[in-house]
Amino acid sequence: MRFPQIQIAKTDIQMDYTITKPFQRIQQPQADLSISQPAATVEINTTNARLDINMDQMWRDLGLKPIGEVIKEYAQMGRQEMMKGMSRRMGEGRQIMMSAGKDQGRSIIQNIAKQNHGPERPGPYNIKFIPSIGSVKVNITPGTTDVNIERNEPKIDVKVNKPQMDFTYGKVSGKMIVRPDVQIDVIG
Repeated sequence: MRFPQIQIAKTDIQMDYTITKPFQRIQQPQADLSISQPAATVEINTTNARLDINMDQMWRDLGLKPIGEVIKEYAQMGRQEMMKGMSRRMGEGRQIMMSAGKDQGRSIIQNIAKQNHGPERPGPYNIKFIPSIGSVKVNITPGTTDVNIERNEPKIDVKVNKPQMDFTYGKVSGKMIVRPDVQIDVIG
């Protein structure tokens, strides 16, 4: 005995798809940046140094004096020498007067001449430094320097730009080429 058999035949669907891919573009523009640095303010104040040198005493020690001083000194020395000369002559005159007529004759005048023109003994000798130590006076007034610096802050200006986006959606479209089909046959 034969049993009936079922025979199934199927046909798969066949599709033709058209795909448009999506497109996305993102662009980030650079930020606008502005930086400026103002120069620092520098102020410098100085006072000059001063050097005073007084050499008056040194020149006096060397014998180089102002002419007015020299005239006064020589006038004073002349006055003193004149007074000494007058005093000596008065003493000699008194001596001649007191000895006159005492049979001394020429011997008095000879003795006076010997007193005035006898050998002079040199004075004490010693080393003398010319000019004297400390005769040049030096005075220094130091100068000053004041520096004032004022720092200026940098100026920074930043503008952030938004990103630029371009987006296109993708698309899928399909068309059926072969329809699906199932056929069932009973054999026998």
